[in-house]
Amino acid sequence: MARSSSLLSLIVTLFVSFLSSSPSLSIRSLELNSGVVPSIASDVHDLLPKYGFPRGLIPDSVKSYNLSDNGSFVIQLDRPCYVHFDELVYYDRKIKGKISYGSASGVSGIQAKKLFIWVSVTGIKVESSSGMIEFYVGALSEKLPAKQFEEVPQCKSKASNGEAATI
Repeated sequence: MARSSSLLSLIVTLFVSFLSSSPSLSIRSLELNSGVVPSIASDVHDLLPKYGFPRGLIPDSVKSYNLSDNGSFVIQLDRPCYVHFDELVYYDRKIKGKISYGSASGVSGIQAKKLFIWVSVTGIKVESSSGMIEFYVGALSEKLPAKQFEEVPQCKSKASNGEAATI
């Protein structure tokens, strides 16, 4: 009995290893009727460019993410954190929205500090022709160079004096 359970464990390990290393197979091909694709953290930054977004739009502390067939997504971070781009940005533990090529709408879980107040980012649009990313806060928006989001930023534990302390 012990031998058969260790053999089963070996087979499962080899199968999972094969899926993660095979370029032609993915977790999506194993999807049943749920319509949700569970994914491992290391893939989310590689998935963003497939939708026209730079890899560094989300910090390095991604625990997991789910992407459904209709583009709805949930990204789970290890912890809430801060990242300093042109603005100080706060990422909640859970980031949600709906993604399509070059656009994310219904976004929640991301806030940017403008002067003395925190504003919630509700949408993001990539303008590839100009090399800019437009961030929406309700009806208002601000464009920032996409170049500053090329590298995956490090998650910081808190914000103080415009900077954040590394966790």
